[in-house]
Amino acid sequence: MTDTVPVQEQAKSSRRGLLVGLAIIGLVLVLVGILFPVALAPVEISSSIVTTVFGFPIANTLITGWISIILLAVLFGLATRSMKLVPTGLQNLAEWIVDALVGMAENVAGRERGREFFALFATIFLYVLVNNWLELLPGVTNATIFIQKGTEKIPLFRSPSADLDFTLMLALSAVFMVQFWSIKHTGWGGWAGKFINLKGGPIGVFVGFLETISEVAKIISFSFRLFGNLFAGDILLSVVPFLVPWVVVLPFMGLELFVGAVQALVFALLTLAFVTMATIAHGHGGAKKA
Repeated sequence: MTDTVPVQEQAKSSRRGLLVGLAIIGLVLVLVGILFPVALAPVEISSSIVTTVFGFPIANTLITGWISIILLAVLFGLATRSMKLVPTGLQNLAEWIVDALVGMAENVAGRERGREFFALFATIFLYVLVNNWLELLPGVTNATIFIQKGTEKIPLFRSPSADLDFTLMLALSAVFMVQFWSIKHTGWGGWAGKFINLKGGPIGVFVGFLETISEVAKIISFSFRLFGNLFAGDILLSVVPFLVPWVVVLPFMGLELFVGAVQALVFALLTLAFVTMATIAHGHGGAKKA
């Protein structure tokens, strides 16, 4: 009994300490929310036109997309400016990224075709990844940097992945390259034979119809998967800071960091997988010789 009492008192003291700690944390979060309030930014599905250049509209998603290209160009430009036999610094990082992506491409498509398709696979992954992660930067998150256009305030930056126009065009580009490599490796006859198969009778015609539907479905699946996930993250990062202090948003930022990387990898890997399957000749004729 004498040993039980100190244990109970210690447990009560620990609970009191935990409650006091939680109360202090809650008070700090409330004070942060009061001192640094966040306005709820309007969330729109479509991008906003910032300005026009020679009659060409410049949208906020286009500006962010240009920034992504510049960042990638600067990163790999600096990394390859003075190549060393034993890489260090940025060169080491760039080589690690390239080696990892080459390994993924070869695992999916084989050594020869993996290297052939590597440029498309790596470009899609890196470009979408940077676009997705730019969404988390201050000024892009919650659309806190505006420009005045007449009586309307327009957010200057927005992640292209949260714009259906961008994801649709990226999907169209990916599916176009799937058809291009399919024709290159299987020939016009092998490519057309997937969609028009009169020799197989009614079943062959039906299978060809399903193949056509499948190619169209790839465009819809590609575009809406990336758009849906990133647009949902855009809404999340806009609403949560309005409801709770900034400190509470950090776990959501980490979640969006992970989601952005996963969605970029999924888009690139699916493109690589579709290209690989499309370059396998249907029927018994075999693939076209290069």
